[in-house]
Amino acid sequence: MSYYSFEDMNVWKLAMEIAERVFHLTSKLPRSEDYGLTSQIRRSALSISANIAEGYGRSTLLDKKRFYIIARGSIFETKSHLIYGKNVNYFERSEVTEINKMIETTLLELNKLIKSLAPKPQP
Repeated sequence: MSYYSFEDMNVWKLAMEIAERVFHLTSKLPRSEDYGLTSQIRRSALSISANIAEGYGRSTLLDKKRFYIIARGSIFETKSHLIYGKNVNYFERSEVTEINKMIETTLLELNKLIKSLAPKPQP
């Protein structure tokens, strides 16, 4: 599928929504977490959409794939931070569950995108 902009990509839209949700979720964290969990999870969540956008802008399939794989790593980092936040009672289970559903959908879409960039077998 061809897009005119990374903003047209469903996977980018999902990733941006995750970043926005994480921002709002962390806005109620204690100030003592400003340079800890708040900063870490916001950065990892925003990195998902940022790497998808950067991959879109790359000219070679290998470069594109590399940035999409980096975005995948940021998904798992964000998920780990969410688990930690839930475990220390910073986040409600329902909030984490909702974002995790979005993460799983985004991961599925990103995996499809990465797979589509695999070299095609030559006849």
